[in-house]
Parts: sequence; C-alpha cells; structure tokens
Amino acid sequence: MASKTGTSTASGLVAIDAGGRIPPFEQVRSQIAAQISAGYLVDGQRLPSVRALADQLRLAPGTVAKAYTLLEESGLVHTARGAGTRVVRPADVPDEVADAVRALVVAARASGLSADQTAAALRDAWPA
Repeated sequence: MASKTGTSTASGLVAIDAGGRIPPFEQVRSQIAAQISAGYLVDGQRLPSVRALADQLRLAPGTVAKAYTLLEESGLVHTARGAGTRVVRPADVPDEVADAVRALVVAARASGLSADQTAAALRDAWPA
C-alpha cells in the first residue's frame, strides 16, 4: 500500500505510515492506546509479541519494544515473562475519587507542583 508521504505497512492491529512525520514507535503506541480506550482491545487480551508485530509492520523490534514499554508505563498493558504482553483496561473511577483527584490537581498547581511531583506525593501517601 502506498501513501502520499511514503510506504505504509499494516498488521491487523496497527497501520504504519513510514513516510509520515510521527515516529513509528509513536504510531504503534497511539493506535494501540486508542484501541484499548475505545474497548476494541479488552482486558487480558494478549498482544502480538514484539518480534511478531515488528515483522508484520516491517519495523525493527526495538521500535515495537519502545511502544510496548511506553504503553506499560502508562498502565495500559502488562508484560510478564512467559505470559506475553496483555491489555489492562483502566478501572472505572468512581465520581468521588475523580472529584478528589481534580481537587488534588488544583491544590498541587496552586502550590507550584508538577504532575510528576504530585504523583510522587500520592505514591508516598499510598500505604504499602
């Protein structure tokens, strides 16, 4: 398949525009994240291995591995040796928790804290 900007490759999961402005790892990450958010990929669903998806998309395995790492850091997937990479659907957040989080964000910004500093404070307050 060809596009105006270059060659495109696709798997059943992701389509890559090799000549596009968005780096391939970000194309993989954003498309998988969007499918998880939309519910097309369900909790516990196994994603293709890094090597298999890289082969399908004609990308270097490191490119797909970077996308998977970013997805894991954002809590959308979990990788376990022998079990592969699986989707983790975010839990529905109760209204009272969402309200408390918004209040925390307002207070943190008013105090000059960054998102990372605020997240660190929340982790420190969370009982082990």
